[in-house]
Amino acid sequence: MMKSSPLKRAIKALLLVIVAMSLAWAFWPKPQLVDVVRVGRGNFIISVAGEGKTQIPDIYVLSAPFNGRINRIDSEAGDFVIANQSVIANMHPVNPQFLDKRSEIQAQAAVEGAKAALNLAKARVKQAQVLLDFDLSEYQRTKLLYQKKAVSKHQLDHTKMRLETLRAEVETAQSQQKVMAAQLAAAKVRLLQPDHLKDITVNDCQVCVYSPINGQVLKILHKSETTVNAGTPLVEIGDPKLLEAVIELLSTQAVKVSVGDKAIVTRWGGEENINARVRLIEPSGFTKISALGVEEQRVNVILTLVDPVTKWQNLGNAYRVEASIIVDHVSDALTVPLSALFRYNQQWAVFVIADSQAMLRPVTITRRNELSAEVASGLEDGEYVVIYPSNQLHTGDKVAVKNKKPIR
Repeated sequence: MMKSSPLKRAIKALLLVIVAMSLAWAFWPKPQLVDVVRVGRGNFIISVAGEGKTQIPDIYVLSAPFNGRINRIDSEAGDFVIANQSVIANMHPVNPQFLDKRSEIQAQAAVEGAKAALNLAKARVKQAQVLLDFDLSEYQRTKLLYQKKAVSKHQLDHTKMRLETLRAEVETAQSQQKVMAAQLAAAKVRLLQPDHLKDITVNDCQVCVYSPINGQVLKILHKSETTVNAGTPLVEIGDPKLLEAVIELLSTQAVKVSVGDKAIVTRWGGEENINARVRLIEPSGFTKISALGVEEQRVNVILTLVDPVTKWQNLGNAYRVEASIIVDHVSDALTVPLSALFRYNQQWAVFVIADSQAMLRPVTITRRNELSAEVASGLEDGEYVVIYPSNQLHTGDKVAVKNKKPIR
């Protein structure tokens, strides 16, 4: 049997060394790839966020002042109006109803009856006047006889009394005649049909409804010509320059808010956020069902928009908005992202990068917001911490940084 040559033995040894090194490199622990962020100092803002809608306070609802017919309203939603000058609506009295045959016959009979009563009253006036004229001449004769001492004073007084009585009867008959004439006129009016009023002009019996404020027409509630009852809403008018935002907050959030707190209106459709300020926290809350079907107690917080109107002039009434209300602010706070924090032995901890190793370090935090927490102890300005650490990362593990970025 031939022995292997030295060259072959050297090649085999080299191959064994390469295989061993490859296996060692394959199974050698590799550093974990992690994302890190630099801990730094800066503004730390605590805010509560909610969504809601805009509203114009003191919306005026113009209503019909009486039962009547309203003309078609020419104004359109969005039109600007001037107080006591801009005519919003024109109203007229209601036309009489059409009479059916039976009602028409009854009305005609009432007219005939009123005519007969008037003729009777005229006859009574004539009768009373004849008696009065006769007694007047009788009184004159009695007065002459009395002057000649042909009749007594008692007879003269009796004639005078009868004369005054007849005068009163004439006045009574004349008044009765006027009453009968008025009843006849009323009976004739009840016979009027709507087509009998076609010659009445548009301006007859017209009542104009004016705008009570300077503002804008928000909504037309009755556009077409129609008959309405007194108190029927016609138009809504408000001043868009007074626009404010009503934000719904959980009651546990609302107790942290104070009147005068700064706020930022976001996601309203414009490119820039709108600065606002808390005007009112409603003292009474309400129950609302969340998207998950949970009952929540909510409170309306009303914000006044402090930016110029030109910045948000495209916003209208009842538009959806979101807002963040600043309840606390620290200008020089050491902060760490919430994504770097985790619980360890019933306290907060982070992984700090030191010499390419992840070192677990307990930290003490005071306050938190949606993105970060204020650090009281355990970290120094400029250190790097791991964000979104995995469960496989332990203290002392070698790490390789994928991305470094400063805290926001």
